[in-house]
Order: sequence, then structure tokens, then C-alpha cells
Amino acid sequence: MRTTRAMRRLKPDPVPDALVRKILEAGIAAANGGNFQRFRFLVVKDPAIKKAVQAFYKRAFDEVIGPRYATAAAPPGVTKGKYARQHAAVEYLTEHYHEAPVWIVACLEEGGTPNRVAGASIYPAVQNMLLAARALGLGSTLTTRHLPYEKETEAALGLPPGVHSYAILPIGWPMGNFGPVGRGKLEEITYLDKWGAPY
Repeated sequence: MRTTRAMRRLKPDPVPDALVRKILEAGIAAANGGNFQRFRFLVVKDPAIKKAVQAFYKRAFDEVIGPRYATAAAPPGVTKGKYARQHAAVEYLTEHYHEAPVWIVACLEEGGTPNRVAGASIYPAVQNMLLAARALGLGSTLTTRHLPYEKETEAALGLPPGVHSYAILPIGWPMGNFGPVGRGKLEEITYLDKWGAPY
């Protein structure tokens, strides 16, 4: 867990289906609301589909994410230099998102409008898949930047009515090395009985 950091620079080399299957099996083992198992996973390898989604992923970067990174302070536990490298990696993924050999699109089959409660039935599966990828030596990162253009990207992905995407995991062999995640101090984010009271 402590070395499952976002791996945004991925090689275009193929990933064996047997490994993708192991990642998916980890996903379906996750906790989910009522054990209704409404999670659904779309494995995408088609370059044309990935390129169509990448156009909106890049658009969201150009309009929102890029300017935010340019002006934001480094997060807790991350030096200014590391944050600059993170920003460079985010830019790299933006340009090469579609080149990751495999995507797993994490979806929920649901009626109505997605809400915060719904996430409890998909994000545990996403985390399991990230951990499984790490255990197999594969890189990935949780991405949601397609969601500002949900209608367009879900159409490009061919999702049917009643199915919504919650994350896309680009998966591939990492160009860099796994390393510790950068986080702030536990004492600064954990309280006892009353908000703000030290734990």
C-alpha cells in the first residue's frame, strides 16, 4: 500500500490478458453495497476508442487541471520539487493517455442519478485493482478527468443507458520505479471525538 503510487508514465508494450484477469478478479473481491455487485468493468484496448476519450481528457486538463497545478501549493508531505515532477507526469499522461495498452473502465449499473453513496460500491474495487496491478509489477493510476465530459466520453466508450463510469485505470508496464507515496502527518488529519481535537 505504501508504494502503490500513481504511475503515469507507462510503456505501450502489451499486457498479458492473464494479468489483466488477475487485476479484475481483485476488483470483484471488493466490498460493495449490500453485495449487490453492481460494479461492471469495461476492458478497453481499441486505440480509436482510447483516442476519442483522450481528446476530452486533454480538454479538461487544458481548461481546469493544468491551470490549477500551475498555481497550487505542494500538498502535505510533498516537496515543491516533487510536486513539479508530479505535474510533469500529469502532463505526460495527458498527452499519452490513449497509449496505455489497457484501460479498465470502472462502472456501476444503476438507475437514477449517481450520488456519494454509490461510490462505496465501486471505489473499493478500484483500490483493489490498483493494489493488484502494483503486486504484479504493473503501473496505473485512478483517473476521473473524463467525467466533466461524462456524456461525450461514455458515448465514446459505448456505455448503455443506466451504466455510468466512475474511473478509468490506464494500465501498463511503468517507465519509472515504484516508490513511497507522499502524504502528510497522520496527526494533522485525524481527530478524536470532536473535529480538531488531537488524536
